[in-house]
Amino acid sequence: MPEIVKGENGMKTVVAVYTGQGLADPLKAVFKEILPDCRLVNIIDDSLIGDVVKAGHIPAGVAKRLTQYYVNGEEIGADVILNTCSSVGEVADEARGWMKTPIVKIDESMASLAAEQYGKIAVLATLPSTLEPTMRLIQRSAEEAGKEITLIPGLAAGAFDALVSGDPAKHDRLLMETAKRVAQQAEVLVLAQGSMARMEASLRDSIGKPVLSSPRLGVLQVKSVLEQLEAKRRSG
Repeated sequence: MPEIVKGENGMKTVVAVYTGQGLADPLKAVFKEILPDCRLVNIIDDSLIGDVVKAGHIPAGVAKRLTQYYVNGEEIGADVILNTCSSVGEVADEARGWMKTPIVKIDESMASLAAEQYGKIAVLATLPSTLEPTMRLIQRSAEEAGKEITLIPGLAAGAFDALVSGDPAKHDRLLMETAKRVAQQAEVLVLAQGSMARMEASLRDSIGKPVLSSPRLGVLQVKSVLEQLEAKRRSG
């Protein structure tokens, strides 16, 4: 693969757009490991996920604000924009149709990997607004790969409320209980929310089956896109 060559400002720029606070610090650590010379700019609006949860879908106002943040990222000089929230990934799909800057969805590589390698896939989430788009994304990945899969929904009811009310232990317990239940029917467990990645190892150890999370795979996809852009620049 071609090396990523530093641009005029000394490095490549990735703008990550967040709908909540929880993933920013863990993802920063992943970038430091995989893309240490990358300039990472975070745009965080935690009203977005609150509005999605309240509505039970993506309201027009959320889609409008999120799209504006993508445009802001382009204005900042992003080489790649990273959409970090699975609940709003379909807004990123629409923006890809007209924006010049590539948009990477953090969960896209995870969904593709799950669909390509497994037939019975359990999807774990604490919010319906994340569970349903993630299941659609995996199903679409399977269809593109020409595969038939079975999706097992794993909604950890009450876990999100426990987390936001300051009870992470209850959140983790409900998540673990739900994971153990759905894993009985599945070959792999997919974590729909990037913030769940911190539980990946403990879930794998407890369940004894593969567990996939999105942050590392998403940043690896960002790296791949940057390398492709650099190869195109050199050849063009």
